[in-house]
Amino acid sequence: MISNIDKTTSLHLNNEAQFLCFTLEDAENEQDVQLYAMNVFKIREIIYYDGELTETAGENEGVVLGFLTVRGESIPLVDMRRWLYYNASTPKRDLKEYSIESNKNLVILCNFSQCTVGLKILSVKRIIQRSWDSVIVGSEYGFDGSNKITATTKFDDGAVVQIMDVERMVSDAFPNSDASHELELESLNVINSDKIVLLAEDSKPAQKSLQMIMEKLQLKYFTFPNGKALLEYLYSPGVAPTVGAIITDLEMPLISGFEVLKHIRDNEATKHMPVIVNSSMSNDSNIEKAQSLKASAFITKSNPIEIEDALREALEI
Repeated sequence: MISNIDKTTSLHLNNEAQFLCFTLEDAENEQDVQLYAMNVFKIREIIYYDGELTETAGENEGVVLGFLTVRGESIPLVDMRRWLYYNASTPKRDLKEYSIESNKNLVILCNFSQCTVGLKILSVKRIIQRSWDSVIVGSEYGFDGSNKITATTKFDDGAVVQIMDVERMVSDAFPNSDASHELELESLNVINSDKIVLLAEDSKPAQKSLQMIMEKLQLKYFTFPNGKALLEYLYSPGVAPTVGAIITDLEMPLISGFEVLKHIRDNEATKHMPVIVNSSMSNDSNIEKAQSLKASAFITKSNPIEIEDALREALEI
């Protein structure tokens, strides 16, 4: 079903992205069905799962429905419609009434920072390819920081497609991973540097994780929601000499992380500046492309220890 996805990193370099469009609920009129989407770079495969679902005793009212077994691998399954109604302030709320109504489990298997998660959806529409110029980021629509939609674009018929913040979904569905993150934060040690670290990241939860790491390392930093904003600041008069390193996500609106890296390497004033790629999309092609563009490091999304090691090498003389 997903064999036609072009997973080449040239999409990022061309300021384009591919989005899988899908639905989470039915409507009497097909034109009224809300379309949702996610970037295909995070998708491993799409399957119909007809095997047994292992439920966690006493905990089937939340976002996680249970565990699938795919080729011997146990994978947590998230009901994406339930997640739309999830609120972190009431994590024990019963969400069963918001479940996807389907006899079959249509599942998107995704890779996030060295873990695999299944996302239950109702139906697949198709894959669309869009320039980031045609994607409207959340802030322009007035979305607040707790919203589960990061941006919107248009389907071929003009219908609005809501692009989901899957980084937030992982954080909401698996709060224990945040506890592990906090333990790793405690192990960090101060880096002595007066240089500024620039952070490019469009996901609010990922921004927060990076900022916590910077605070623990006691480093000066500025955060930008996309690569375009970071580059505009970096090339403002007098800024480049004050910057010690850049940490950038890959998948961002307006200008991607690969494009950020290419701009920096092509500019005489910044070509030797350390650039650390911070991404959950750690497949071989992305790592190889980052290396070909002379990234200083490629690290697992917001891993505190990896970030400390990369920044210590970049900033300490």
